[in-house]
Amino acid sequence: MNRSGAGRRDPGAVQERIGYTFKDRALLERALTRLAYALEAGLPQDAHMDALATLGDAVINVVVVEAVVAGGAHDKGAITNRKMNLVNMTRLRGLAEDLDLGDYVRWGKGEAAQAVWTSGRVLAECLEALVGAVYLDGGMDAAAGVLRRLGLTERG
Repeated sequence: MNRSGAGRRDPGAVQERIGYTFKDRALLERALTRLAYALEAGLPQDAHMDALATLGDAVINVVVVEAVVAGGAHDKGAITNRKMNLVNMTRLRGLAEDLDLGDYVRWGKGEAAQAVWTSGRVLAECLEALVGAVYLDGGMDAAAGVLRRLGLTERG
């Protein structure tokens, strides 16, 4: 797998893989740009994924809880348990791996040298950033659709 910023796969292919086409392609680029890369490349302060990952985390939680409630759960404990089973680092990382998401990300030189995508939370954060970008570009319905297509929530 090529993990450099210059030789990465065409980010447009991510759109096909998630079943969503961005109106604002800059949001997709931002979702696929790590802070380390942005700093090394002299990009603007808002050109990296960090804020999108935070937003995406919240969007994923809302979409999953909404799906659990729509599925008939009404007890707070049951809703929380189901959400925890659906939304965790391992599950999100697995979805990112299924998309080969790491092949589309612009990694910093140190990140590439250390293969940071192989450790815990990094790929999960990349997926969260992508969901955050979809939300900003197309709203909650678009983000929910992507999460359904990825298999995070039940299809319906």
